[in-house]
Amino acid sequence: MTGGNESCTAGPTSMSYLTCLTYILEEWTGVEDIGDYLSYAFYILWVLFPLVVVFVLPGVIVVLFYVSILWLHIYKRKNEIKEAYSHDVWIAAREMLATIWDGHGRIWHGYELHGVENIPQGPGLVVFYHGATPVDYIYFTARLHIMKKRRCSVVADHFVFRVPGFRILLDVFGVIHGPKEACVRTLEEGHLLAIAPGGLREALFSDETYNILWSDRKGFAQVAIDAKVPIIPMFTQNVREGFRTLGGIKILRSLYERIRLPIVPLYGGFPVKLRTFIGEPIPYEPNMTAEELATKTKAAVQALIDKHQKIPGNIFRALMERFQTQKKED
Repeated sequence: MTGGNESCTAGPTSMSYLTCLTYILEEWTGVEDIGDYLSYAFYILWVLFPLVVVFVLPGVIVVLFYVSILWLHIYKRKNEIKEAYSHDVWIAAREMLATIWDGHGRIWHGYELHGVENIPQGPGLVVFYHGATPVDYIYFTARLHIMKKRRCSVVADHFVFRVPGFRILLDVFGVIHGPKEACVRTLEEGHLLAIAPGGLREALFSDETYNILWSDRKGFAQVAIDAKVPIIPMFTQNVREGFRTLGGIKILRSLYERIRLPIVPLYGGFPVKLRTFIGEPIPYEPNMTAEELATKTKAAVQALIDKHQKIPGNIFRALMERFQTQKKED
């Protein structure tokens, strides 16, 4: 082997590093023409690299979730004694995780939050458009916690509660599945509560046209009426460019309607610019029906989309917006 390595630089002209490496591998393995195999392997890697990237990057978010969960378990273990003497032992843990997620949002997406002054001092129901992932909502709650020291609970799909290891994370951050009575009680206790009426269907099957998929849902409006709280519309610019789904495949849509589980493949994780816009509150009106309030809320969210999002969404344009200093409006 040493003799072969020395021959790489012997003579009047020296070999390139790749040629030298090929020579050494041939000497070591005894395989002739190994350079052809290496060239083919490099070509396959070059072809598949973009595909690998778009499906691997979403895993970063999953890893960050489980890092958060691991931190909560460590924190809980260290503070078991304090728990008996404190009304809320998770205060410091929430501060730490808010800092971690806000840092991720700042670095990877240049995340911005606009209109936070529209959030009332008391309770309110935040209604938002659901992207392919809820990462924009996580950034919103982290920034809200840092800026205003306020918690915002959220209604999540039942499958989230089945994800292994997620229970402690859901409990600490006030994630609930419902029912309506639990939502009303959360608001009556003076908390903020968030809900995406489109839910999992909107997350999986909306696309770069940002079509709202709420069907005729109005349960969220009834919750706001029963709790006598305002509704705060919210939308995150470019949320569909950060992550996308293959929801346009009809067989996947049919399968989802049967089993109601998120079986649609997800790709992305692109470092696009994300800006969350909070609209003006829709005040509680005792004479307004749930259907009327739901229609009014949908129109308010649609108005935020029309104002702040170029349709159809474009990943390259969203990436370039990282270099813009002013918030973009159509």
